[in-house]
Amino acid sequence: MLERIFKLKDRNTNVKTEIIAGLTTFMTMSYILMVQPSLMKSAGMNAGAVVVVTALLSAVCTLLMSFYTNLPFALAPAMGSNAFFAITLVKGGVVTWQEGLGMIFLSGVIFLLLTVLGLREVIVKIIPKNIKLSIGVAIGFYIVLIGFGDGNIMSIVDGSIKMGSLKSPATLLSLIGLAITIAFMANKIKGAALWSILITTLIGIPMGITKVPASLISMPPSIAPIAFKLNILSVLKLSFFPIIFTFFIGDFFSALGTILGVSSKAGLLDKDGNLENIQRPFLVDSISAILASLFGSTLITAYIESAAGVEEGGRTGLTGVITALCFLLTLFLTPIATMIPSSATAPVLIAIGLSMISGIKDIDFSDFTEAFPAFATIVFTAFTSSISNGISIGIIAYAFGKLVCGKVKELHWGIYVLCIPLVLYFVFM
Repeated sequence: MLERIFKLKDRNTNVKTEIIAGLTTFMTMSYILMVQPSLMKSAGMNAGAVVVVTALLSAVCTLLMSFYTNLPFALAPAMGSNAFFAITLVKGGVVTWQEGLGMIFLSGVIFLLLTVLGLREVIVKIIPKNIKLSIGVAIGFYIVLIGFGDGNIMSIVDGSIKMGSLKSPATLLSLIGLAITIAFMANKIKGAALWSILITTLIGIPMGITKVPASLISMPPSIAPIAFKLNILSVLKLSFFPIIFTFFIGDFFSALGTILGVSSKAGLLDKDGNLENIQRPFLVDSISAILASLFGSTLITAYIESAAGVEEGGRTGLTGVITALCFLLTLFLTPIATMIPSSATAPVLIAIGLSMISGIKDIDFSDFTEAFPAFATIVFTAFTSSISNGISIGIIAYAFGKLVCGKVKELHWGIYVLCIPLVLYFVFM
């Protein structure tokens, strides 16, 4: 049955590999069960309800992606847009959290319309190949920096990058985990990432980093305090358009970057850097945004941590099904899911990022008008912690370079049109 549904042999994988991949993906992204409630609580939302909605929507949207696209992508509340929602908009007094959800709903409707009309697929096809190739590399550097930061191995302090201290138990545990990860991956041990996370988590118990919960099982609280509380009518104002536009552009290119970057790692792109039937994951992404706003969550999108499952051999939707089942289990086993420390997942992210960076060899650096946009995409993605920033600046730089060099005919006219909303995105953000 699983072979018939997910076509495992066609993707050169098997059930065991997909299960390991799904578990690995879940472990590397389970932090969202702690981060999302913390951010939304600061916005005045019920933290307990947010935990349940986060787990439930992550599971449902990932299942939808798995069965409709047969791709190894997991979905959850998008990092970046959740902070923008909670801190900039709500705590900043711009909107109430109910109005913020209304903005997300409108943004999701725009996603859906563009997807149904086929415009999102058109945009992907006109993006230059060199930019597409650089996206995977950019995400690789981005993941590496996340790993170093989460593991307290390196961090930015007062504008400078500082090394972590070995006197810090969290840093020491991260380095131990990194050593384990390197040893396992170098020796090509099956399930290296998963075993590394589990072993590092256990080592963290006597070090005081891994907190063993008093109770392993907990009943999920009600979602009534936040579900279906969105306020759409109040945000139908021209003055709110820039904010809705920021949500839209940010999620559009974040989803695009993740889908292309992870698909590249999985070997699912064609020679031009395109993904077959890309309109399918785009459609799921659109529907997920709408569902998120209805149930009281910030934007739900594909996660770059899906690359962790791909690194373990995940190639089909079965990977996502396993990840989704783990999220459903956390409705009752939240204490277990949240006991995995960032020091245990950080080393795996570093190793996965490294494997994605290897794609830099395929980028054309012989022509400056090709090289600089790719460079800009990588640098701005990594150092602004935003995939959408990197891709947007890369596209603008590509168009500008061709224009000033008199190579206008080398570029599809649609790119110049696309640059208009991208420039506005940086004006409004």
